[in-house]
Amino acid sequence: MTSAELLPILCYPDPRLHTVARPVAQVDERIQALIPRMLATMYDANGIGLAATQVDVHERLIVIDVSEERNQPMVLINPEIEWASPEKRKGEEGCLSVPGIYDGVERSLAVKVRALDGEGQSRVIEAEGMLAVCIQHEMDHLIGKVFVEYLSPLKRNRIKSKLVKAQREAVRA
Repeated sequence: MTSAELLPILCYPDPRLHTVARPVAQVDERIQALIPRMLATMYDANGIGLAATQVDVHERLIVIDVSEERNQPMVLINPEIEWASPEKRKGEEGCLSVPGIYDGVERSLAVKVRALDGEGQSRVIEAEGMLAVCIQHEMDHLIGKVFVEYLSPLKRNRIKSKLVKAQREAVRA
């Protein structure tokens, strides 16, 4: 992939990350052209998931690949959680929109999700472990929520200050 195909990733605390995504009306050429660009951007940034919101496209589209070999991409369009396990676990999470920051977030251990795939076909995905966490994390982006919002206000403000400072220094460099 050439860098021209990569999409810029919004960084917290960019207010656009809080935009609620609208449903994808139809899986057309525009959406099908966006999917490989999102996957290329996610792989280039060493991520395991990317929501369209993070690349300033405010539609309900997620790409995920939690495989070791990075060769099992999943596309979830208009995903809806049909079931989430009542059992939860706190696990360390990071985010491409919050670079270099990792912290504990409590998530359901398993989820069942209905979504359209990249061809517009309806699919049901039953996920557990890392995939379940990733789906929940990326779906939060679609409702305008970034994982740091699960943290205490003190931690969130420290992270915000750190990232704003880093962005200012990057502009000066």
